[in-house]
Amino acid sequence: MGKASLLRIFLTFLFLSLSMDSFVKGQNIVCPNKTQMEWADDEIGVLIHFDMPVFQPEYDWEKFGTNPSAKIFNPTELNTDQWIATAKKLGAKYAILVAKHCSGFSLWPTSAHEYSVKNSPWENGQGDIVKRFINSCKKYGVKPGIYASTWFNGYLYVKDGVVQPGSPVTQKEYNDIVVKQLTELWTNYGKLFEVWFDGGLLSIDKGGADVLSLLRKLQPEVIAFQGPYGYKNLIRWVGNEVGAAPYPCWATADSTTNSDGIVVVEGLNGRAEAPYWCPGESDFTLRWKKAFQGGWFWHKDQDKMMYTLDELMQRYVTSVGHNTNMLLGMVVDNRGLVPDADVKRITEFGNEIKREYGHPLATVSSNGDVCEIKLKTPTSVNRIVLQEDISKGERVLEYKVTGLSKGKWITLAKGSNIGHKHIDVFSPRMVTCLKLTVTKEKATPIIRNFSVFKALKAN
Repeated sequence: MGKASLLRIFLTFLFLSLSMDSFVKGQNIVCPNKTQMEWADDEIGVLIHFDMPVFQPEYDWEKFGTNPSAKIFNPTELNTDQWIATAKKLGAKYAILVAKHCSGFSLWPTSAHEYSVKNSPWENGQGDIVKRFINSCKKYGVKPGIYASTWFNGYLYVKDGVVQPGSPVTQKEYNDIVVKQLTELWTNYGKLFEVWFDGGLLSIDKGGADVLSLLRKLQPEVIAFQGPYGYKNLIRWVGNEVGAAPYPCWATADSTTNSDGIVVVEGLNGRAEAPYWCPGESDFTLRWKKAFQGGWFWHKDQDKMMYTLDELMQRYVTSVGHNTNMLLGMVVDNRGLVPDADVKRITEFGNEIKREYGHPLATVSSNGDVCEIKLKTPTSVNRIVLQEDISKGERVLEYKVTGLSKGKWITLAKGSNIGHKHIDVFSPRMVTCLKLTVTKEKATPIIRNFSVFKALKAN
């Protein structure tokens, strides 16, 4: 065999080796679609609760047959503009209204049954809170979403999607009501940004309604929290209601949801090599979890239970800064308004997010394993924000960030998942240069944003 032949064989072997290496490094890179990327970029939303417990705090929806009369629902100062204006002060890009919670009382004049605003004294039974909410979202440029629980319904004796003994309806009749109500909500109010199925859905094979087909037909692009298995734009729960996503928290998961709509992800962390894009959403309340109804509903004399600004900022870091969206629970009181104390704290929270993360000292982007920020003078820094270009998938598996301090490189932070956004907070260090080094990857890292922030003095 001649030298030319040997050379060709060597080059062919080298090409195949490099190609195989590229294939192995690039395998299992799952990429989000346009809707999923838009949702990730929005980062902050609010979840607005307003139901019978606001007017009758002792009500327990699981005590079937004890539902309060629709006549007690009378918020005489209701103002959805005030709700959404408050959400804007937080920096929220989307808002989700709980149109029907566990009581079964509906905030729109549903034709499915009589337990709704149409039989309340508010607006003489002619009002529609969902319509007002949607109009306010349009007015303030906030994307609207709807929460409608199919899992629980005190009025119809339903728990875990199943009609319980003594109910005024059969399972089939309840399924028909579910379809009718979701059809109303997904048809009459325009395009929605996100829908919420708190607790999940009863699958067809267990006797539930065919929600998947309805969703695909009426709101085919919407983001669905704990939605039906097989839907393309699903997002998952992070395992708690305190805004603390686990770390790492990969946007890819082994199973988007199971057939009942309940998240099935080991450790709720997702997995770097998993086949589905199903990111997390971190929901939490403005008050402690021991507050009334977990802090999700208003109760008088509980303003002292509000989280401090520092505690809220920690939740921002462990939600948005852990590759998930942040969803803040916003209460409405018996007047129909977000309480004054809540408006004040939410405004402070939004302002603090801007103060701490709105003005980076320096920002760069890059393709490759190493990315540097050079500062003009030695500066005390204590926070960095990292973002991948998730349109190309989550490629970083491990990284470290070092800083040049007095001529020596020191470690500032280490991590694994970056995804849409990761925030590292560390003790203030005086540095002149910062270096991001990706030490393990699925394919060439595409860093959308590497930002460093000057250590701030407390307010």
